Amino acid sequence: MNRKANKSALKENEGISAPEITSANSILKIKESRKKQKSTQEMVTAILSGNITALSQAITLVESKNPKHLEQAHAIIKACLPHANQSVRIGITGVPGVGKSTFIEVFGTYLTEIDKKVAVLAVDPSSSLTKGSILGDKTRMEDLVKNEHAFIRPSPSGTSLGGVARKTRETIVLCEAAGFDTIIIETVGVGQSETAVHSMVDFFLLLKLAGAGDELQGIKRGIIEMADMIAINKADGDNLKSAKLAKVEFNRALHLYPQKASQWQPKVITCSAIKNEGIADVYAIISEYLNLTVDNTYFYKKRNEQNKFWLLQTIEDQLKSDFFNRADIKIELKKQLDLIENNETTPFVAAEYLLSLEKTT
Repeated sequence: MNRKANKSALKENEGISAPEITSANSILKIKESRKKQKSTQEMVTAILSGNITALSQAITLVESKNPKHLEQAHAIIKACLPHANQSVRIGITGVPGVGKSTFIEVFGTYLTEIDKKVAVLAVDPSSSLTKGSILGDKTRMEDLVKNEHAFIRPSPSGTSLGGVARKTRETIVLCEAAGFDTIIIETVGVGQSETAVHSMVDFFLLLKLAGAGDELQGIKRGIIEMADMIAINKADGDNLKSAKLAKVEFNRALHLYPQKASQWQPKVITCSAIKNEGIADVYAIISEYLNLTVDNTYFYKKRNEQNKFWLLQTIEDQLKSDFFNRADIKIELKKQLDLIENNETTPFVAAEYLLSLEKTT
């Protein structure tokens, strides 16, 4: 009996070691597959077929600072460009706490239910100290991230203007090429970022809270002037009455502005993302706007103006990048910063000196 027991034990020990060898081989294969970079054509073919993994990899290349990655990213974008521009681009903004993520999840889910393919590009705020980013939108939008007709891409804002990722425009092109017909761009909050987002979307939605004390203060800001619609969120329960009052106030404010070039009169509605109320009304108004602007050709004029803006913006960004990446500028910049710290020069004189180096080379 002891011999049988020993044989049984030996067999059990052998059985334990076998999976360890298999596991090691699997890890090795995974590492080898990661090292093998797909060709540009393979990436483009996969993106055009709607492959989400390839789309994510391409966006990572776009966001990379590695010159080789950027070179491939530009080639992929160029190949995808003829297949882009077939979507509706919606910008959504609002102060922190207004419920942007909840609204976008409910709104995005509604869109997928009416046979739309939705891509959400959410720019997360990066820490000015650690340069780190929370990238928490996938956590906040638990249901939408599981939806096979939706794609969520949180990106760190870095040091770009107002928190809007510099590569968002290229990411839009890739998402459109992958077959997404509705692109939602969420900004980090009310600020300079809205100007950048407004320059890359067809429709601009401003989310507001009732009773926050800024119903009329909004008149002082350019944000309302950019909005095509104001949706007063969390219009439920005890907030319902104040939401209706806020709707009246914002309607009055909007009528103080001159008519838009699009000939569209911005609308104000109340909604509740938590209770899923007013969401269909939001899309109905967006559709009404699109019908008007397509008919009067403003939609296409705006797209052309946006392309011109992004041409100039891209040139500006490239010149800035080239300047600061020059070896001699890096050395001289450090010297000038030290001089400024010791009060031996001024920022203006230092800047003029550094720019003069650019002219002499």
